[in-house]
Amino acid sequence: MAEFQVPLRDMSFVLFDVLKAEQLWQDIPALAETVDKETADAILQECAKIAEQVIAPISREGDEVGVSFDNGVVTTAPGYTEAWNTYAEGGWTALGGDPEYGGMGMPKMITALHEEMLCAADISFSLYPGLSAGAGLSLAKHASEEIKQRYLTRMYSGEWAGSMCLTEAHAGTDLGIIKTKAVPKDNGSYEITGSKIFITGGEHDLTENIIHLVLAKLPDAPAGPRGISLFVVPKFKVNNDDTLGEANNVTCGSIEHKMGIHASSTCVINFDGAEGYLVGELNKGLACMFTMMNYERIGVGIQGLGAGERSYQNALEYAKDRLQGRSATGAKNPTKDADSIMVHADVRRMLLNMKALNEGNRALAAYISMQLDLSKYATGEVQQKGDALTALMTPLAKAFFTDIGLENTVAGQQVFGGHGFIREWGQEQLVRDTRIAQIYEGTNGIQAMDLIGRKVASNNGQFMDVFVNEVRDYIAANASAEMAEFIKPLAAAIEDLDTLTKGVLAAAAQDKNELGSAATDYLHVFGYTALAYMWAKMAEASLAKASSDDFYQAKVLTARHYFARILPRRLSLTASALSGAEHLYNIEDELF
Repeated sequence: MAEFQVPLRDMSFVLFDVLKAEQLWQDIPALAETVDKETADAILQECAKIAEQVIAPISREGDEVGVSFDNGVVTTAPGYTEAWNTYAEGGWTALGGDPEYGGMGMPKMITALHEEMLCAADISFSLYPGLSAGAGLSLAKHASEEIKQRYLTRMYSGEWAGSMCLTEAHAGTDLGIIKTKAVPKDNGSYEITGSKIFITGGEHDLTENIIHLVLAKLPDAPAGPRGISLFVVPKFKVNNDDTLGEANNVTCGSIEHKMGIHASSTCVINFDGAEGYLVGELNKGLACMFTMMNYERIGVGIQGLGAGERSYQNALEYAKDRLQGRSATGAKNPTKDADSIMVHADVRRMLLNMKALNEGNRALAAYISMQLDLSKYATGEVQQKGDALTALMTPLAKAFFTDIGLENTVAGQQVFGGHGFIREWGQEQLVRDTRIAQIYEGTNGIQAMDLIGRKVASNNGQFMDVFVNEVRDYIAANASAEMAEFIKPLAAAIEDLDTLTKGVLAAAAQDKNELGSAATDYLHVFGYTALAYMWAKMAEASLAKASSDDFYQAKVLTARHYFARILPRRLSLTASALSGAEHLYNIEDELF
């Protein structure tokens, strides 16, 4: 398998050539003194070294050995504790954290690229710091000053890790029916009792303490989601002098035996009267948790992007080395028994699809991260637009990136042929590891319903109008002959998306099932159209330099491939989305 190389030049291109990040940062006072191009480049270069030299090398053995469980004790795979220590000592656990408590305060545009590096190097490893960062976000926004001082500083240092304890065996995504109880105590703490499942990083040996964020209900809480509160529950209690105290009645009941991400501990965590502390207000736990959910869902989407990038690098190296068959136009390498499989149209199709989708998704991930930063740091209309686009595009990022991630890992496996099915080559690990990303943090079907229901239908398409109008403005500003080959199909796509949105909303006014029927196809039409916007912007940034620099020439050629061979997928998806709900519901259950 190819040695992983972080695509640093492409990351820098997206940030500074396409999205003009340096100017954006300078225009926002909250970021102007924190980050500039020089700082961002240095961070990405150093993180790339960690990803390539420390994390990527442990991925293969981590998959083979996995985590082990013995009487409540979880032991991570060989090399993981050493990798964690190196990662934490470098300050990477604090990259996006609040500077007041020891974080570096970097914007999401940088931390998203950092996350991609980790996911491409090893999804299993990336989950441990990813969950800690997410838990830290909720604490930084909603916890009391005492809790932040006590827990955040040690989480940012990497001495302690974090986890999210949401669902239960009977509940799945329906968190309103959780049964974990929180009973108030006289000392201001709460006694937490219940069992949580599918807890990533719920137990491990990487850190001396694990800080669990737990959803639970008070005995007199309102029914359903309105009665959920959020609590911080440490694995070990913390004394008043901030030293570790006794065990906190938090135990790991078992670990899951999974299709992939073998080196990530996925645990059943039992709370038996554990001591916990309220985060935020009573019965407002979901609101507190959703502070991190936008970041986490984009983070899960980036797992798909990272796996797709690693798959592309593996498949490209293999295709260039593998000799099999001859070119249809005559031998390209007549001194050898066969040409490389790069001469075959189907191999080139798969590789170019992977390249176009990976690079498009990287740009889109940075664009969505920019909206998160504007929502968090900007003011006025700019902030309001960031809020709208963040809400609109979060489910898109999670579902579209992970659907494409699986497509790209399978495509890479196909390039390998039979060797792609053999464990020793490592390619099939990517297929298994990325498959879960379509399921957790809300399945992609749920993300599609969130998009079309909460983010589009609930406001009669106002959030989508924000995106559509931005793209229309871009089209009007770039109506040159040089850009016509990209602008014309982009214009058709954005108008069709607008028409599709209005058509689905009109149909849903007559039959509520129309939203669910159209949801997944609608999300993918949106995704391919958003990628067209990104590819037009990347082509614009590359055209003038394409004749003198191979990097920019490749960008223009890949953009042409995207518009010619991938964007047309939206046409069949649109037809499917508009086909109606009747055929899904006019067949009785017993006839399935």
